[in-house]
Amino acid sequence: MTALPIRQPVRIIGIDPGLRRTGWGVIEAEGNRLIYVACGSVEPPDNLPLSSRLLAIHEGLAAILSSHQPMEAAVEQTFVNKDGVATLKLGQARGVAMLAPAMFGISVAEYAPNQVKKTVVGAGHADKQQVAMMLKILLPKAEPPSADAADALAIAITHAHHRQSTALRLKVAGL
Repeated sequence: MTALPIRQPVRIIGIDPGLRRTGWGVIEAEGNRLIYVACGSVEPPDNLPLSSRLLAIHEGLAAILSSHQPMEAAVEQTFVNKDGVATLKLGQARGVAMLAPAMFGISVAEYAPNQVKKTVVGAGHADKQQVAMMLKILLPKAEPPSADAADALAIAITHAHHRQSTALRLKVAGL
């Protein structure tokens, strides 16, 4: 799976994994120009067992991938906190978020939460309000229905900005 040439339009899906809400956001990037396509979240019912929630996330993402047909995907890396059980469960949701695009033959990039904030806002420790404000500037037509959808759009924007360096590294490596 190689990156498309930098100047051709590329459709990117950003995914913010979570067991309660997995946010997703689709944009198109052509050079430095970003165009909002769609966003939302996959929200499995809270009363389902873990395996069924993971299945619902996978099915929801598969439907979104089928309908929006992105060419590249980006997923936020897991934030490790003090609760090991919660981190492990989030890691399982993240695994599903990486598996779904891979099953469609879509390359998946990973970005740390601080890298996403730094790319979109300019500061790695920005809060959600600052990210939301910058999203309105970068994608004026976007109206994310939740913080998870906004985060997913920010992840897609991060990939749009960093994919050029990824493509260059692949070219230099001869891949």
